[in-house]
This record gives sequence, structure tokens and C-alpha cells, in this order.
Amino acid sequence: MAALEGSSSCGLSLHSLNLLERISANAITTILHKMIEEHVGRLCRGEYENSFLSQLEEWLESKVVCWLSMVFLQKTNTKSSSSQTSSTLQRWRIHLQFFLYQVYANMRIEELFSIIRDFPESKAALQDLKVCLERTNQRQQLLSSLKAALETRLLHPGVNTADVITLYISAIKALRELDPSMVILEVVCEPVRKYLRTRDDTVRQIVAGLTDDSEGSSDLANELSKADPITLEHGHDSDDDMSDPDDWLPDPVDADPGKFGSKRRSSDIITLLVSIYGSKELFINEYRTLLADRILHHFSYITCREIRNLELLKLRFGEAQMHFCEVMLKDVADSRRINSHIHEEDQETPLHLNAMILSGEFWPPLKEEKLELPTEVKEAMDAYTKKYEKLKAMRSLNWKPHLGNVDLEIELADRTLSVSVSPVHAAIIMHFQQKNTWTLDELSDALKVPVVALRRKIALWQQQGVLKEDPTDTFTVIEEEQKDQQEKMVLIDSDEEGDSAMASQADQKEEELQLFWTYIQGMLTNLESLPLERIHTMLKMFVMTGPSILVECTGFPNLTAESGSLLRKIGGADL
Repeated sequence: MAALEGSSSCGLSLHSLNLLERISANAITTILHKMIEEHVGRLCRGEYENSFLSQLEEWLESKVVCWLSMVFLQKTNTKSSSSQTSSTLQRWRIHLQFFLYQVYANMRIEELFSIIRDFPESKAALQDLKVCLERTNQRQQLLSSLKAALETRLLHPGVNTADVITLYISAIKALRELDPSMVILEVVCEPVRKYLRTRDDTVRQIVAGLTDDSEGSSDLANELSKADPITLEHGHDSDDDMSDPDDWLPDPVDADPGKFGSKRRSSDIITLLVSIYGSKELFINEYRTLLADRILHHFSYITCREIRNLELLKLRFGEAQMHFCEVMLKDVADSRRINSHIHEEDQETPLHLNAMILSGEFWPPLKEEKLELPTEVKEAMDAYTKKYEKLKAMRSLNWKPHLGNVDLEIELADRTLSVSVSPVHAAIIMHFQQKNTWTLDELSDALKVPVVALRRKIALWQQQGVLKEDPTDTFTVIEEEQKDQQEKMVLIDSDEEGDSAMASQADQKEEELQLFWTYIQGMLTNLESLPLERIHTMLKMFVMTGPSILVECTGFPNLTAESGSLLRKIGGADL
């Protein structure tokens, strides 16, 4: 109190001389700024779920401005002096309110990456930041800071593609709340979009998220299920397309003038993700591959989930684009009906065989592998084919023996195992019905499977305790479980469970390039030597492909050169 009275007396003297603000302004400013910074940091840092602006404004008025009024509103004798003092106090109030907003905005801008990650729980912090940005004009600071944070913490090889997509989706939601014009999102997240284009599994992760209906389904699956979705075939082409003129808002000064504001504001999450690649064809083809994998991996005729996903995707991508997928699901339903019809005719068969009958033109390319099935299985397949040909005149079946699912009951001396395995695993164990011991080379010759791949497949039966390797490369059935013997750990290839039935993109690309090789071979036979640019120009006359053909053709002669078909020269190619 003594210090307060002393300062009040000193302030009264300086006030009477009109020197109070001139002498004390710098000191008061420094003290009050430090006080505000400490209070904001202590109260708000790391807390995103509650709004603090009202509380901070109340604290500023009740504590800081109240103290200033005691300093500046001294007892004066004239009205002019009192009016001048009130004007001074109001000027300080405005300055301190601006500084409060600036300090709070600085803190939230530093924390914006975490705020986006925690959205929607952090919605209150974003609403406070939005108010501060309207008063402090710190948009450029926010853009620079958030771009740097994203590049440092997100855009590097240590982050999974799924995590990058998840945070990008969260950024779309959070930054739309912060800036309804979506300009901040467009500027800040452009590096994220470019980075996602460099990841090989981006499209697959997005499509898997769209069609995921597991417990706690993803944001993408929820977005796909929304009523009245935006069709990707059409969009707002100009600001004149707005339904209500009263809804029009001008774009911020930092908006890209080449892009329409209405189109930017109307874009939803799925539209923004698809626009990363600029084409929906990639996503449709990836969904076809994913759908085929799910059908052939689970080998189930129950497709309610996939039919639902397909109908939702048709609303987004258009019915014509999803026609192939419709045919694929129709194949599943037809296969179920054909299997029932065939089994009704002949119920006494040694092997109960169900087929998934695919319309080859509508399915993605399937992986090709050699596999020689046991005689009894081939006989069952031949019998099924004859019944199918009788049922469907002028049609036949081309079996893919390495694809499918086999339910087995393995009866051993002291136990019975019920397992569901792939055809190659089933073929391996069925050969042990003929004799108890096989060498790796003998099995490889019998099954027509390479030794390396065969050893990887046999590891499953070793893990199940059905086969043992003793000596090396010789496998024997374990009729009685050996409990006293120490178990030997067998490592199974982690890719076994996730093996795709579809041909890889590299295999498909190589098959497509083989079409070019016929043309290239003819050119080089007649003209002996050609530069790659000339080969590219001539190929464009015969083949309609994308802009990457030159890059692909540059790599393709290297592949053929390794196989001895081509001799490379600098700048061209020779046979």
C-alpha cells in the first residue's frame, strides 16, 4: 500500500506538469507486455478445448486497465484535463487489447499443428484464433509457420502414408473452421498434396479408407456416407453459379485469382483428395483392384458391404464409371447360383467344389502362378467344368488353380486339425497322403512350384506342427505331437497373409510395354539405329497413351538390353 500511495503521489505531481505519460510510457509498456505474455502462457498454453478470449478480456479490464486508471485518472480540477486523461486511458486500453490478441494469436499459431491434430476437440482454440486474426492481421505469419511445421513434422519418410492422409483430412476440417474461404488450406496444404503424389500407396490408402466399415470407421467412410454428396463429374465453374447472391463472399487478398472462390468453398474432403491427382480414373481402377482382392481373398458370396460401398461410390463418381465393378459383384451372385444348381444335380462327390466364375474382361489382371494340383482335385474340376458347359451352352471355364480357399480336416494319430488355407498349401499337405516324407526338390517337381517359394509355403505347416524338417530340405509328417521336445521357432514371411491375387502394377506395366516392343523391333530392324525421341514420335502414331510414354520407353530398352535383345548406344538404340 505504501508503494501504491508513493506512486500515486508521484503520478499526481507528474500529471499536474503533463509529464506523466511521457516519462513513464516505456516502463509501463514493458511491464504490462511482460505481464500479459506470462498470464496468457500460464492460462492457455496447451489447452485447446476451452475458449479463453472472454476470460482474458475480463482479466485485462479488471486488473490491467483498472491499475492504469489509478495511475492516469488523478484528481484534476478542470474538465479539459479530465477529458484528456480519459482519452489517454482509452488509447492505452486499445493498445493493450491489440497486444493481448497478438500474444494469444502468436501462441496459437505456434501450436497450430497440434490444434489441427486434435480437431474437433480443439475447435474452441480455432474459434479464438479466428477472432484474433480478424483484429491483428497475422495471416502471413500463420501461413509461413504452419507450412514450416507441416514440412518438418509430417512430410518425411518416417511418417506412414495413412497418418499423412489422416492429418490432411483433419487439416481440411480445422482450417475450414478457421477460414471458410479455404484459402489458408489451399496455400498451406499444397506441399502436403505434392508429397502425397510421391507416395506409391496414397491412392490405395484413400480407397481403403473410403470403403472401410469396420468398428470405429474412418473419417473417409463417414464422408462417403453423407447425404447429398458432391458429384465429381460436375462442380462449380464460376462464382455466378451460387444459388443465393446473399451467400457471396469476396476472397481474401492472398487467394489464387485463377481459382473460383465458390468452387473452393464447396469442395468437400473426398473432392479434395481426388483432386490431388487431378483424375478420378486412378481411384476407380484402384477400387476395382481392392474389390477384386477382397472377393478373392475372403472367397465369400456375401457382398452386402461391397454393394453398399458401390452404390455410395456411384453417387460420387457416376454410374458409368463404376460399371465394371457392378459386373464383378454380379459375377459373385451368379457364381453362388451356379454352384447351388450344380450341387443339386450331383450331391455325392468326393470333393465339395465351389467356383468363383469371373468375367475376364471386367476384372483387373490376375496374378499368374504355376501350380500342379493333385489328381483328385483336377478330376473334380474337370467334372465341374462339364456340368458348367452343360448348364451354359457355348461357354467353358479356364481355371486359376493358385487362387481360392481350401477348407481341410487333417487327421493325425493323436489329433485332428481344421484349417482354411490357400490351394498351394492344400496341395503340399495332400501330397503327404501318398508318403510321409518328401524332399524339397521332389515336391517342387510334383507341384511345379519354385523351390524358394515352396519353402516359404511349407513354413505354415511347420508352424502348425504338422511337418518337420529333418534333415535339411527333407520334410516328414509329425503323426504324434512331441510335447517333450523343445519347440523350434519357424519364421513365416510377413507378406504371406497379405498376398494379393491381382497382378502387380509393375507386371501390368511390363505387359503393356511388350506391345510397344513389337513396334520398336520393327523400326530398328528396318532403320538400324534411332534416337529415343524419334521412337517416341513414331509410337505416338500407333498407340494412344499418356504423357509418360517417353520415360517408359527410355527405361524399356534398358530392360531389353539386360536380356540381350538390344544394344544401347549413346542417345539411341540398336538391335
